[in-house]
Amino acid sequence: MTKGNAFVLGATGQIGRAAVRALVADGWEVTAGSRRGVRDEKWPDEVRTVRVDRGEEGALAAALGAGTDVLVDVVAFDAAHGRQLTGLADRIGSAVVISSGAVYEDEQGRNFDTQDEPDGFPRYPVPIPETWRTVAPGDSSYGTRKVALERELLGAGGKLPTTVLRAAAVHGPYSPGPRELWFVKRALDGRPVRILAEGGRSVFHPAHVDNLAELIRLAASKPGTRVLNGADPEAPTVAEIGAAIDAAMGVTSETIPFDGPPGKDWVGCTPWTAPHSVVLDMAAAERELGYRPVVATYAESLPGTIEFLAATVAEQDWREAFPGLVKYGIDFFDYAAEDAWLAARR
Repeated sequence: MTKGNAFVLGATGQIGRAAVRALVADGWEVTAGSRRGVRDEKWPDEVRTVRVDRGEEGALAAALGAGTDVLVDVVAFDAAHGRQLTGLADRIGSAVVISSGAVYEDEQGRNFDTQDEPDGFPRYPVPIPETWRTVAPGDSSYGTRKVALERELLGAGGKLPTTVLRAAAVHGPYSPGPRELWFVKRALDGRPVRILAEGGRSVFHPAHVDNLAELIRLAASKPGTRVLNGADPEAPTVAEIGAAIDAAMGVTSETIPFDGPPGKDWVGCTPWTAPHSVVLDMAAAERELGYRPVVATYAESLPGTIEFLAATVAEQDWREAFPGLVKYGIDFFDYAAEDAWLAARR
């Protein structure tokens, strides 16, 4: 006897792949929806795949057919997507929708949209509870669009119970913007130094895809209207992340931290680098869902990520493979700039 039907929208993305595996293992009959309708080689044969582009008029309704007990949406980004789901509430028993920790702002109104301004990086409480203030809903940025999505869904709780998961810095295989590549590629390239701004003390809370999938699994079995953070049990510093990756890859390198922001040509800047910590509170998920992480430590998550990254960059340039890193507008592997910085320092 199965737990029911589950439909995963965005199933071939980083989070979607893990969500499908977790739901199948928990006894759900899973339909994996994606724009190409392909399947992951690690999914069991019983996973049904369907091609669906939510942007096409009526496509999602057609894919849902008579309906589903739970809809997992990992590719909802704005108010229109929220209205799309609530408009199909008669076919959806409950929903689990991925949002982001980027929705939070500090008491002075600083948020991820202001981080490039002078003194613009937010100073959040450590850790950030789900009750903390967010940016205003809108369509001007990723964060404002996610808040608009949340408002649409939470306002329709009476007809569509929805668990909103505010994910931290997602990591694991199949990421379009893998932060770990900053260290992994240096190890592969035989680069002997790791130059870290902000003293290497930056903390940007990670969330492994398998831990997010566990949250999705639990929320699917316990429908409700709620907002929960999604993050790992550990929040390592960037220096600790580097040491863990080097250890997993069997390399020894020199770490050179320096205080303050990145130097000229972004020397010392990593995808985690920030002047203040971003850490999400996981107490509510533990309390409401009985959540316990399936990946307990950052170090134990690394082998799969490293294998994926090494295989990918062996086949194509990192800029082509990982558009999520290119969007930063920074050459994270400008070794000439690092060498010039080191020469000037020494």
